[in-house]
Amino acid sequence: MAPAGHPSQASLVHALGEAMQGYQRSVQAFDDAVGRRLGLGPADLRCLDRLADGPASAGAVSAATGLRPAATTALIDRLARRGLVRRSRPDTDRRTVLVEVTELGHRLMWEAYGPLVRAGEPVLEQLSAEQLSILTDHLQRLTALTDEHRELLARQDVRDR
Repeated sequence: MAPAGHPSQASLVHALGEAMQGYQRSVQAFDDAVGRRLGLGPADLRCLDRLADGPASAGAVSAATGLRPAATTALIDRLARRGLVRRSRPDTDRRTVLVEVTELGHRLMWEAYGPLVRAGEPVLEQLSAEQLSILTDHLQRLTALTDEHRELLARQDVRDR
């Protein structure tokens, strides 16, 4: 039981859950607005987000977007025609084909997301190193949990076919 005047653990967990759900909805709405502004769909944005970390195989793009291989190829072709991504072959293995974001792709994504990133920095700078560490750990653990449950759903979908 929480001391008088202090919220209980259960009420804090509930409030955090609601705050996270609100944040998730806000991020989704922002991504939707970016997509509308750039003429990109959700899978296009997930692809560009995955490639922001560096070049990746079509298989990695497929995993990041949740698309089947043929749809992933069409997605990459569409983004390549718009000049947002390109296919490349690493010098170390010419058999491998990687997809990477072009300068135009980086520029358009930064124009859309950069102002939010810059505005968010002072918010995070208000937190102590301990708070940042706790928040980072929390988000990493929740990401792993969400990924685990997404994979469970994917396996169930395969069994249900």
